[in-house]
Amino acid sequence: MNPGYNKPLYLLPFDHRESYLSGMFHFETPLTQEQHDTVTDSKRVIYDGFREAVAAGVAASSAGILVDEEFGDQILRDAARSGYVTAVSVEKSGQQEFEFEYGDGFAAHLDAVKPTFAKVLVHYNPEGDAAMNQRQAARLRRVSDYCRQSGRRFMFELLVSATEEQLKYLHGNKDNYDSQLRPPLMRRAIRDLQDAGVEPDVWKIEGLDSREDCEMVVDTVQRDGRRQVSCIVLGRGADENKVVQWLKTAAAVPGFTGFAVGRTSFWDAVANYEAKKITREEAVSRIARRYREWVGIFEQAHEGNHEGNANKPNMDTAAKANT
Repeated sequence: MNPGYNKPLYLLPFDHRESYLSGMFHFETPLTQEQHDTVTDSKRVIYDGFREAVAAGVAASSAGILVDEEFGDQILRDAARSGYVTAVSVEKSGQQEFEFEYGDGFAAHLDAVKPTFAKVLVHYNPEGDAAMNQRQAARLRRVSDYCRQSGRRFMFELLVSATEEQLKYLHGNKDNYDSQLRPPLMRRAIRDLQDAGVEPDVWKIEGLDSREDCEMVVDTVQRDGRRQVSCIVLGRGADENKVVQWLKTAAAVPGFTGFAVGRTSFWDAVANYEAKKITREEAVSRIARRYREWVGIFEQAHEGNHEGNANKPNMDTAAKANT
């Protein structure tokens, strides 16, 4: 099966684990059964918000969820029965180096829950630890090969965190890293991984501030005949204004087909529900409303760009007419 998935994809990710347990609940592992049930219930609140948004008009064919198997097994099964796109995490949570959550049994777990996508989150800086990058690439090739052989889709969340040397070069300015160094490093990382035999269908990309950077990322993921491979932009837990900027920028670029915005969609609603400041129904509705907002922003920017391009004269045709 050739890599590629270029349909609209509006993903609500809530596969957060280590950071979710500690940040939301102040839990430490191993969890008690009561704690496990509390976390599982909170993820059901998020999923119910997703379902409410679909019922309110988000196209079911474009709507998807990303959740972990540990706390979302039943959610994944229900979503699959309902015809939604599903993605499940393969990586062990909270690790700087990619490792399998279920070791060599990762394929059996994927076969059991049958998601649309197997998803990996990977920290990969091409100027970082070369030995670690090589180890990661070998493991990721296993996921890629499994997906090609099984007919499952492969989603790759690439995080290119700054090295100490890179931050030192920019005097510790993380904003300058994001705007100046991260975009070319992302493209190098993608090429490295592709050359290592890692072939995602969808790249889950950190937000980029310029259209030009988005276009160059698309050119990289689609190089050498990978024309059906696409990108979606992730929210990275940023504030609403930043998420809106990233959505609008990405939506204007062919090859960016959607988004994956998680914490900005659900964190406050779940936190207020767990603190008993709002009801479960209010939490569900807040999550649904926020997810629908992202869909509306992305689609409006995408359609506006499409109409703008449609009204532009074909330069080749215009040139011929003037000769």
